[in-house]
Amino acid sequence: MTTSSTKLDRPMFTTTLLVILAVTIPIIMFSDSAGPYITDLYNTITSHLGWIYQWYAVFALGFLLWLAFSKYGKITLSSDDQPAEFKTLTWITMIFCAGVGAGLLYWAVIEWSYYLKTPPLGIEAGTSKAKEWATTFPLFHWGISAWAIYCLPAVAIAYPFYVRKVPFLRLSTSCNHFYSPKQAAESGGKLGRFIDLFYMLSLIGGAGTSLGLSTPMIAASIAELFNTSHTLILELSVVFFCVAIFGASAFLGLEKGFKKLSEFNLIITFALLFFILAAGPTLFILKAGTNSIGLVLQNFFQMSLWTDPINNTGFVESWTVFYWAWWVAYGPFVGLFVTRISRGRTIKQLILGMLCFGSLGAWMFFIVFGNYAMNLEISQLLNIAEIIKQSGEATAITQIIMTLPFGKFPVLMFAIIAIVFLATTYDSASYTLASVTTRNLKEGDHPERWNRLFWAIALAIVPVALMYVDGGLKVILSTTIIVSLPLIIIGGFMSYSLTQMLKNDHASRVSVSHKQSDQIKHISE
Repeated sequence: MTTSSTKLDRPMFTTTLLVILAVTIPIIMFSDSAGPYITDLYNTITSHLGWIYQWYAVFALGFLLWLAFSKYGKITLSSDDQPAEFKTLTWITMIFCAGVGAGLLYWAVIEWSYYLKTPPLGIEAGTSKAKEWATTFPLFHWGISAWAIYCLPAVAIAYPFYVRKVPFLRLSTSCNHFYSPKQAAESGGKLGRFIDLFYMLSLIGGAGTSLGLSTPMIAASIAELFNTSHTLILELSVVFFCVAIFGASAFLGLEKGFKKLSEFNLIITFALLFFILAAGPTLFILKAGTNSIGLVLQNFFQMSLWTDPINNTGFVESWTVFYWAWWVAYGPFVGLFVTRISRGRTIKQLILGMLCFGSLGAWMFFIVFGNYAMNLEISQLLNIAEIIKQSGEATAITQIIMTLPFGKFPVLMFAIIAIVFLATTYDSASYTLASVTTRNLKEGDHPERWNRLFWAIALAIVPVALMYVDGGLKVILSTTIIVSLPLIIIGGFMSYSLTQMLKNDHASRVSVSHKQSDQIKHISE
C-alpha cells in the first residue's frame, strides 16, 4: 500500500534523473571518441582485474551457504513474524522474471555457437568434446554463481529493512552498520547517497543493454510473423509497445501488475519449453542436458577459477568475467526487488530459493533451447553460424524457432515470452528506482504510482538513444561493466555490515533472554 507518510526524496529523484541524462547525452554527442575509450577501459579491467570478479563469485557463494546453514538462517525477514506475503511458486516466478529478463532467451538459443567456435579449456574447435562443453559453459555462467551474486545484496538489504526497520529501500540500506544514528536517519547521509549513485548507474546501464539485446530479437520475430522488413522503425515500435506494457504494470503495482505478468509468463514459457522438448530431438536434448549438468558439477571449481594464464585465449575475459561483472552490475537492482517481495521468508529460504530455483529455471532454457539449436547445426539442418555471420544473431534466433512444427506459432509464443520478460524486468527496475527516490518506505508500503510510472518511461530513454548510435550497445555494455568494479568493493562492505548486524542483534537477543530468565528465576524464588 501507499501511505501518506511516504514522501518523494527530491534530491535523490533529481540525481537519478540527471544520471540518466548524463549517460544518454554523451552516448549521442561523443560516441565516436568516447566509445573506443570506454571499450579500451573495459578491456583493461577484464584482462587485469578479471580474477577479482572470479574470486568475488566464489566468496559470495561460500558466504551465502554459510549464512543459510548457520544459526542466522532461521531469522524471519519480518518485524512481527508475519507469514510470507506471496505464495512460494509466485515468489519464485517473480524472482526469476526480475533476475533474467529477455536476455535469457537471447543467449539460451545461441550462446553455445560462440563456444563451439572458440572452445574453453584449450579444447580443439569442432571436436565432440568442444560440442559437449559448448552446452556446458552456459549452465555455469547462468547457474549458482550468478544467482549468488544476485542474492548477496538481497540478503544484505532485506535484513536491515525488515528486522531493523530501516525506512529506506535502497542499496545503501545494506551498509547500515557503518552509519551513525544521524546518518542512518538520512539513509546513510553522503556515504549512502554515494553508494546509491553507483546503483543507479549500474541499473540504467544494465536496463539499457537488456532492452538493446532484446529489441532486435523481438523485432525479428514480428517481422517474420507479419512478413515485413526488420527496420529501425519496427524496433522503436517494439520499444514503445514494451514501455506501454511495463508502464501499465508499474502503475497497477506488484499484486495486479508484476505478479499477474509473471504468472502468465510462467504458463506460456513452460508450454513452449515442453513443445520444443516433445517436437524436437527429445532424447538428444535430455542426454546432452544431463551430460552438461554432470560436467558443471564435476568441474565447478576449475571453471570458477580458470584464468587461462598460459594460452591467454581471451575466453575467460570475454565470457566468465563479462558475465560475473554483468551480474554484479545487476545485483543491487535484483536485490532491492527481491527484498520487497520476500517479507515473511527466512534468510535460509531466501538464499536457497534464489540459488536453487534461479539456477534450475535458467538451466531449463539453456538445456531445451540450446541443445535443440545445436542439434540443428550438428545435423546440418540449419547453418546457424552462417546465418549469424550474414544476418546477425536476432535473425538466427528467429530462423531456429521457425524450424519447429507450426513454425509461426512457436515464433509468436517466443515473441510474447520475450516481451513479457522484458516488461517484468523493466517493471521491477522502475519499482526499485521509485523506491530509491521515496522517503520513509516502510514494510508493506509502496512508492507512489506516478513515481513508478515515471521511471518506467524514463528507463526507455537510454535504449532508444542507443538505436541511433553505431556501436552504442557495446559502449553502454562496457560502461555497465566498468561501473560494476566499485560495486565489488561495496559488496565487501555490505557482507561485513550484514555479519556485524547479525552478530550484534543476536548478542542483544541473548542478553535480553538471560535477563528475562533471571527475572523469572528471581520472582519464583
